[in-house]
Amino acid sequence: MTRAREQQVSLEATPYYHCVSRCVRRAFLCGGEYEHRRAWVEEKLIDLAGIFCIDIAAYAVMSNHYHVVFFINTAELNELDNRGVIERWHQLFKGTVLTQRYMRDDKMTNAELAQVEKRVAEWRDRLKSISWFMRVMNESIARQANQEDGCTGRFWEGRFKSQALLDDKALAACMAYVDLNPIRAKMAETPETSEHTSIKQRIDDLKSERLSTFLLPFSGNPHADKTTGLPFELMDYIHLVDWTGRQIREDKRGYIDGAQHSILVRLDIEPKKWLIVTKQFEARFKRMAGAVEYVKDAVRSMCLVRSQDVGAAQVLFG
Repeated sequence: MTRAREQQVSLEATPYYHCVSRCVRRAFLCGGEYEHRRAWVEEKLIDLAGIFCIDIAAYAVMSNHYHVVFFINTAELNELDNRGVIERWHQLFKGTVLTQRYMRDDKMTNAELAQVEKRVAEWRDRLKSISWFMRVMNESIARQANQEDGCTGRFWEGRFKSQALLDDKALAACMAYVDLNPIRAKMAETPETSEHTSIKQRIDDLKSERLSTFLLPFSGNPHADKTTGLPFELMDYIHLVDWTGRQIREDKRGYIDGAQHSILVRLDIEPKKWLIVTKQFEARFKRMAGAVEYVKDAVRSMCLVRSQDVGAAQVLFG
């Protein structure tokens, strides 16, 4: 039975989630004369990441779907006062007459201020909601595409897929799986040439010696001014994605040296199992991914009776 989206997201379990949204008109999302739509998706992701308190760890825009790994940034949300919440929400929607008056510093009664507080509390919850992020994202792209196609009707599948990433192993594997989508699909030969992906963006930023303003930084990045971030070294991750990509491409003979192997050693993942996960992440895991104990804990926190992901975790993550 389909479960409500809020029952699939538990901040107690993890702030990291992998989401996939697919087009119902599969041949007409991107590619060919519609290739420019990939840029629409990428630009909208970047725009919304600056409004929602949800950071992007990885993304890949494909020909008929897109992937994104989210980090729900509750620390950023907690720093927002009422005006900050309203200002962000007004970038998405008009708001209400009362919230507009509040932002103009109009004189208001206590009853009116109470209504504003109630609305702000609702919007504060939405600014950390993956469902609202994806809703705004997909509705915007659908309107653009339908207008261009001169038609109406559904553009995306009704529900996007969501997977909880419960530990560093699952996070690293899922990010690499997302970043390597174009290579598996033979749309690109190397990570640095894979257009509309986070790995290309990170490599481009590295070459230009700048720090991305919308991608979640790596905690080991010396240029990062945030105390939180992805729990890996940037160069370790880039090396790992590069090695994995060469392994995935059957016409390329890859190898792994000491520097590239170090991140797998720290994550305690066997290279053979790593390659299986980064090729088959969606197929192997349904709702959540991580070490067995984390999957079992998440099953309890999400009030699930059981999960087939426990078996996948035992085989691939131990």
